[in-house]
Amino acid sequence: MVPAAGPPEPHHRQQNWKPILTSPHHDRLLESISRRTARVGVIGLGYVGLPLAVATARSGFQVTGFDVDPGKIVALDAGRSYIEAVEDESLARESEAGRFRSTTDFSDLGLCDVIIICVPTPLTRHRDPDLSFVENTSRSIAASLRPGQLVVLESTTYPGTTDGIVRSILEETGLRSGTDFFIGFSPEREDPGNRSFKTTSIPKVVAGDGPLAAALMERFYAAVVTTVVPVSSNATAEAVKLTENIFRAVNIALVNELKIVYDAMGIDIWEVIEAAKTKPFGYMPFYPGPGLGGHCIPIDPFYLTWKSREYELPTRFIELAGEINSAMPRHVIARLAEALDKREGKALSRSSVLVVGLAYKKNVPDIRESPSLKLIELIEERGGKAAFYDPHVEEIPATREYMALKGRRSVVFDEATVRSFDAVLIATDHDAVDYTGLAGWSPLIVDTRNVFARRGLAAGHIVKA
Repeated sequence: MVPAAGPPEPHHRQQNWKPILTSPHHDRLLESISRRTARVGVIGLGYVGLPLAVATARSGFQVTGFDVDPGKIVALDAGRSYIEAVEDESLARESEAGRFRSTTDFSDLGLCDVIIICVPTPLTRHRDPDLSFVENTSRSIAASLRPGQLVVLESTTYPGTTDGIVRSILEETGLRSGTDFFIGFSPEREDPGNRSFKTTSIPKVVAGDGPLAAALMERFYAAVVTTVVPVSSNATAEAVKLTENIFRAVNIALVNELKIVYDAMGIDIWEVIEAAKTKPFGYMPFYPGPGLGGHCIPIDPFYLTWKSREYELPTRFIELAGEINSAMPRHVIARLAEALDKREGKALSRSSVLVVGLAYKKNVPDIRESPSLKLIELIEERGGKAAFYDPHVEEIPATREYMALKGRRSVVFDEATVRSFDAVLIATDHDAVDYTGLAGWSPLIVDTRNVFARRGLAAGHIVKA
């Protein structure tokens, strides 16, 4: 089999180490990575794992994808991608070439030379890290761990997880990191719906447990992506990912708080931001919304706040940002109730509301941690009736926190349906929605995304929240 053409010639930041030791296991693995004869296993075929698996296969490696969900394997075997970033044609091309296959049989991990962990790292109900997926996956790897394997964690987590948890579980086999097997961390950087960047074009931060692992990490990822950014330790690489998302969470919290303050003063936060971003230096625009969603920003900051307790250090900025962002759904529902009372003379408890947009961001079907789910729950807690329309989401799947909403389907979007609701709540500003129609059909619209003003459709019955 002739390997596929790889990505453009990679460039690197200067690395901070030089290998000072050698190992026959390291040398053989480095050679097989260089020749693209190393077999690669990707565990967790979701928004991170599947695009990475297909990109790795496209660069010439033989890749096996592992997942505990047999439904995903059935879809992949049939050539159907359930991730927008992976086209059916790309999946079929790599499968037909023999470079990609998927399975639920984790015993095949022993056949892989490079194993990449892309499993969820959620929070518990008490906002503590839930690393059960990482721990269970590490034990699955340990069951067939052999000398000469590179194990990589990509799941977002607190500094110290790779070396303190994954390595510890793997070393229970009697094999040793840095001599028998090698371990590294490279934070995922996927952005669903962003067509400007692909897995291979996003710079990849890499690190390893020691110089030999670091050299393997750099060599492997340089074969898959165009830019590799080595850092000095796994803990540093873990901190990079947290820093990226904490930065966003804190700034979004700031504009959410400003939204409330300026609204009390009769000032439109959206107009303020549009004017402020004309400054060509020292300012970066962030936008308010109904709450945080996605797999990163609502979760990742709390991994650092939890870890910081070990050092008896407060994380006041991060925790305050979390409080502000978490309060946004209730603020939106309060505005909705106020608008219904003032403009329609109806209580929320006697009203029906159409939530437009279930996904957490525009133009994607991703509902992970979506504030829309919380908005529906809050409307019904107050006695109202809620339904949703989303051109990208047909049905609410099972979720950890909103099992009562499982199976609800998106309503038919037409004039008769919209007019049957007392109000429309814009939670996600998908481009595929007919906003002109909405503006004419609904007696009351509460807009959390400023989508109507941006489209020149501002009107008296459209309230910003």
